[in-house]
Amino acid sequence: MTAPEHETSVRPTALDKALDGLRGAIASGEFGPGVRLPAEAELCARLGVSRSSLREAVRMLSALGVLVVRHGSGTYVGDLRAVDLISSLRLTVGLLPLEGVLEVYELRRVLEGHAIGQAAARRPDELMPELDTILTELEQVEEPARASVLDNRFHALIDEAAGNPTLTTLLDVFRQRGRRYPIFYGPDTVEVKRASDRGHRAIYRAMLAKDPGAAQAAAADHVAQTEQWLRLLQPSPQEP
Repeated sequence: MTAPEHETSVRPTALDKALDGLRGAIASGEFGPGVRLPAEAELCARLGVSRSSLREAVRMLSALGVLVVRHGSGTYVGDLRAVDLISSLRLTVGLLPLEGVLEVYELRRVLEGHAIGQAAARRPDELMPELDTILTELEQVEEPARASVLDNRFHALIDEAAGNPTLTTLLDVFRQRGRRYPIFYGPDTVEVKRASDRGHRAIYRAMLAKDPGAAQAAAADHVAQTEQWLRLLQPSPQEP
């Protein structure tokens, strides 16, 4: 009896088998951080795959920072630090079209609000003058590229103050892709810029008051407003 077409289409490939085998051994702790993988022939026999499938799986996991290939020495499991693995999402998130970026903005709204709320609760006093300096220049600048740099710096400093490097990295991954869809261009530039500046100042004031709830609400409103402008303006992506 012939298998239905939809079942055949999802049948695991040899590459899937190699990937699943390696991932399983790493996830279980059998191959922990820093461990050298067995010889290629041994791994092929163990996983029941060809050398070409195994090598392709190793290349893929190396690109994600899971494995490290040291020529002349062998292949090792990486440090498996959360911040490094999250950072590897740039490889895929950086390819998202606007529709995907808008979906990511829903996540960013929640995560950014949480991060800024945390930053407001624990923020170091020396951070506030730096943020104020950034905002003062941002409110005066007219050149879109410079405005984008300052905007990113403002959010990055606050995310770092939240104290969770993995969350900081994830938000940076999201933000970098969003920056490729600029909203500070076109006929609505002045209105968009003023609204963005007001949002930044609302975040700043809440942080100055060390009010996590107000900071979280201001951040969520700011990100939601940016998302609305993206939906309205539908900007084309720009190359890095």
